[in-house]
Amino acid sequence: MRPIFAVGLVFAGCCSNVIFLELLARKHPGCGNIVTFAQFLFIAVEGFLFEADLGRKQPVIPIRYYVVMVTMFFTVSVVNNYALNLNIAMPLHMIFRSGSLIANMVLGIIILKKRYSIFKYTSIALVSVGIFICTFMSAKQVTSQSSLSEDDGFQAFAWWLLGIGALTFALLMSARMGIFQETLYKQFGKHSKEALFYNHALPLPGFIFLASDIYDHAVLFNKSELYQVPVVGVTMPIMWFYLLVNVITQYVCIRGVFILTTECTSLTVTLVVTLRKFVSLIFSILYFQNPFTLWHWLGTLFVFMGTLMYTEVWNNLGLPKSQSQKADKKN
Repeated sequence: MRPIFAVGLVFAGCCSNVIFLELLARKHPGCGNIVTFAQFLFIAVEGFLFEADLGRKQPVIPIRYYVVMVTMFFTVSVVNNYALNLNIAMPLHMIFRSGSLIANMVLGIIILKKRYSIFKYTSIALVSVGIFICTFMSAKQVTSQSSLSEDDGFQAFAWWLLGIGALTFALLMSARMGIFQETLYKQFGKHSKEALFYNHALPLPGFIFLASDIYDHAVLFNKSELYQVPVVGVTMPIMWFYLLVNVITQYVCIRGVFILTTECTSLTVTLVVTLRKFVSLIFSILYFQNPFTLWHWLGTLFVFMGTLMYTEVWNNLGLPKSQSQKADKKN
């Protein structure tokens, strides 16, 4: 029953989170810092109360290791959210972040000296081609949809290139963080709740450097139209409502993934998260009417097919948990 509940949390929480993030980004594309800060603050306060026991509980993993992990995690979160301010459409943002398998494989080969089967290399090639198609077609849209002025078109394309660079950097940094976590968990054991708390609490002082931008967007949020929240009947600026729901759904999403990792195999977790991304992508295209050509659909198909091939889902879906875990270890 808990796995079904967890899957429900992942789909409800993560999909809703993407919707409200896009609502925020469409109105104020540069609001990434205030969104990241609110998410970090909420999860840090919850962890301080229930995981750290008001600071009385000592961490199992030494703080110095968390400092390294947190530096990477903070950087990835800020860069990913800020990319939305650099002419990156939400569908491309989601597709590009689905390329984490590529970064994980490349860094796994370089750092951990891992070797993979031809089947896995083929799946990664599919993901790479899919991302390239979507990125290339999005580049054409950026130049064609910009102003008729050649200078404006070049400027828009330059910002878009910077956004692609930011997403690439975040992808590689995230993969490096995953490898670092893997080595920590092997040494100290898995402590996901503890890691969740420290990953969100320790970076909070870093937002001092972003305080001016956060304050500016808080002022803009205050000036947004008023909205009466259903059921409770409270009236508040609609941008603050979007942010509040985004933060809550982010927490629900993370909790759902956490329950999945403790109840299911890594294969199942990857499959659920991949399907969730696909549902979010479809909703973003249909509801927000984001431009999406036949080439984008082809690229998306390559990305998700490659991801499912990498997990060898067809070979393992019918296995019970114990056998599936053995299959995971072989890979």
